[in-house]
Amino acid sequence: MTKPETLEEFYKRKFSWLPENIRNDIGHFNMFDLEPYSHGKQTTIPYRRRDFYKIMLVKGHGTVYYADQVIDVKKQALSFSNPLIPYKWDHHEALKGQYCIFNQHFMSNFGNISQYEIFQPTGNHIFELTDEQVKEIEVVFQKIEKDFKSDYKYKYDSIRNQILELIHYGMKLQPNILTDKQPFNASHRITAMFTELLERQFPIEDNHPKLQVRSASDFAEQLNVHVNHLNRAVKETTGKTTTQVIAERLIQEAKVLLKHSQWNVGEIAFALGFTEVPHFNNFFKKHTGITPLNFRNG
Repeated sequence: MTKPETLEEFYKRKFSWLPENIRNDIGHFNMFDLEPYSHGKQTTIPYRRRDFYKIMLVKGHGTVYYADQVIDVKKQALSFSNPLIPYKWDHHEALKGQYCIFNQHFMSNFGNISQYEIFQPTGNHIFELTDEQVKEIEVVFQKIEKDFKSDYKYKYDSIRNQILELIHYGMKLQPNILTDKQPFNASHRITAMFTELLERQFPIEDNHPKLQVRSASDFAEQLNVHVNHLNRAVKETTGKTTTQVIAERLIQEAKVLLKHSQWNVGEIAFALGFTEVPHFNNFFKKHTGITPLNFRNG
């Protein structure tokens, strides 16, 4: 996997220039209209991670490759991209829309926005929209654009509020996962710490060491809790065992590496913490029904 695309690389790839305020004390923000579809060729955004956030309203048929998922957008969608998860878009027809990009520093006064489910690996990131929903979101983008072009002294504070409005709009489109369950308690806290520690090891990249924390006992030791306590907390909160959650995340990353990296199966197995390639092959087939090579070539 390649390193995340930086803001500087994004501007050079898209526009061959750099804005003066690309890195400053308030963080970076910018917004753009989507590029028009031209000459009968589909527009492709390369598959990789970025070191910034992106919220996009897109109208037009396209395919989104997001982590190990392939999502077909039939008509129009709202998408949320973040520094943790690689993605790319293939646009198949004329498209319209807008998007804004910003870094964590720009939103720092609002806490860590990566904690919202739409920016989490387990959350939904692409939402197909009705015509009425498109109109509602267009109003928010129009407010952002009006502020952005103004000389208002506190325009970036206003823009941050509009970004939060888009985030909460997406959050309301998320299926309820834990909201109908019991209030946040010790089990949820331990599970959240476990999930954060698990996700911190991904995505795997060229300069990434092999996974060091893989088993339930490894995580329990890192979190300073008994493994039985961790297992009970994860089971109570997610309905899955700790081992199941770890295995699902390993499979997700294995699929990404098989489809989007040049590594061979042995290199992928080692990066994911497997000491023997046959062990990785058996693990992958057990959870997917096919071998890693068949998945790569499929």
